[in-house]
Amino acid sequence: MLKDNFKDEAKDWDKNSNTNTKSIGGAILEKIAMNSEMELLDFGAGTGLLGFEIARHVKKIYGVDTSHSMLEELRAKNTPQLSIEPLHQDIIASPLQRSFDGLISSMTLHHIEDIERFFSTIHTNIQDGGFIAIADLELEDGTFHSENNGVFHHGFDTAKLCEIAKSCGFKDIECSQVNTIKKPDKEYGVFLLTATK
Repeated sequence: MLKDNFKDEAKDWDKNSNTNTKSIGGAILEKIAMNSEMELLDFGAGTGLLGFEIARHVKKIYGVDTSHSMLEELRAKNTPQLSIEPLHQDIIASPLQRSFDGLISSMTLHHIEDIERFFSTIHTNIQDGGFIAIADLELEDGTFHSENNGVFHHGFDTAKLCEIAKSCGFKDIECSQVNTIKKPDKEYGVFLLTATK
């Protein structure tokens, strides 16, 4: 049974995260040439905020998450014209047995304990020539979250993260800031890492 760390937040998630996700989605679409034949994996899909930004540009998106509550919110937003197929699974502990044209992800990586294992695992799920586009927090002092339960990294040193991705077989790695999240006392940088297999 997967632990649902977002059970209490799922209902109101979209109210607080939409602006940042739109910035990330826009940056991904600027960086990656999408087409109507692509099938993508949205890692840490949550309620589908990022996936729905990208879905109209590709053939299919599979949204994987360990939170049943978040995926229930995603399912409720699916329409016949625009839908994401939800996958309730920890793909690091139980990897998927198929490959995708690319992987997108927004603000999920800091919840993953073993970053090297993550990159190694997803490398096997990306087709040759496919891409990854992962957005998350730049290094911060631990104040971004009011509660750090389930948070394994207070943002990332992007240079070190790029080195890990490279050591796991990815190439053409680029990383740049794509947004800042403003909170009452501080601003937090958000980066986008892109790479190919």
